[in-house]
Amino acid sequence: MRAHASIRAEADGQRGTRLARLRSEVPLVLRQTPAPAGTATVYLVGGAAGPLGGDRLRLDIEVGPDATLCVRTVAASVALPARTGTSSRFEITVTVAGGGSLEWLPEPTVAAAGCHHVTSASVELAEGAALRWREELIFGRYGEPAGSATISTSVRYAGRPLLRQSLSIGDGAAGWDGPAVLDAAKATGSLLTVGSEVEAADTPEVLGPTAVRMPLAGPGTLVCATAPDAHTLRKYLDWD
Repeated sequence: MRAHASIRAEADGQRGTRLARLRSEVPLVLRQTPAPAGTATVYLVGGAAGPLGGDRLRLDIEVGPDATLCVRTVAASVALPARTGTSSRFEITVTVAGGGSLEWLPEPTVAAAGCHHVTSASVELAEGAALRWREELIFGRYGEPAGSATISTSVRYAGRPLLRQSLSIGDGAAGWDGPAVLDAAKATGSLLTVGSEVEAADTPEVLGPTAVRMPLAGPGTLVCATAPDAHTLRKYLDWD
C-alpha cells in the first residue's frame, strides 16, 4: 500500500492556528480535534492495520510563522511482516518557520516478530522555531521476539545540523541487544526539545537508572532512555 498525507498549519491572525491543508490518504487518516487556544491538534488515525511489509507511507508537515501544531496518534503502530519479507517504510518530512512550533507526540511503534520496518524523519527548523519530538520503539508484542526496525531522525536548525541519530534492532543489527547497546531492555525512546527558550545544563543530567538528558550544540536538549516496558519508558519521556 502507498499513501501520502500532508498537514499545513498557519497563524490565523487572531493569535490562533488554522489548518490550511489536511490531506488524508488511507491508511494515513488525519482528524483535527479541539485544542487549547492558539494550538491546532491533529490525530493520526490508522485506517488499516500496520504498517505492513511492502507499505510505503509518507507524511509531510508544514508549520508557518507563529503557528502552533500538535500531532498525535490514537494508538500504537504495530509494524507487521509480509509473507515475502518485504520491508515497510514510513517517511516524515517537516518544516517549521520562525516563530512556529510543532509537537510530534505519537504513541509507540511496536516492531512485531518478523517485521522489517524503517521510519525516517527529516526536520528543517528555521531560526526561532520550536520543536518537541518524541520517538518510542517497543521490541515485539507481549511474549514474542522483536522484529527488525530502524528509526532515523535528522534535524537541522537555521540551516545547521542539530541532531542526527539512527537506531536499528533485530536481524542484521549485530549486538543491538548486548550490554553495550540496549541490553535486556524491551523499549527505548527519546524526547528532543528545541527552541530559543530551552534551558540546557552544561553537562548531561541523569533522570533515572536508564535515562539521561543531554545538552545539544544548539538551542536544544535530548532525553534518551531504555526501559523494561512501554509504561516505564513513557515516564522518562514525559519529563519536562
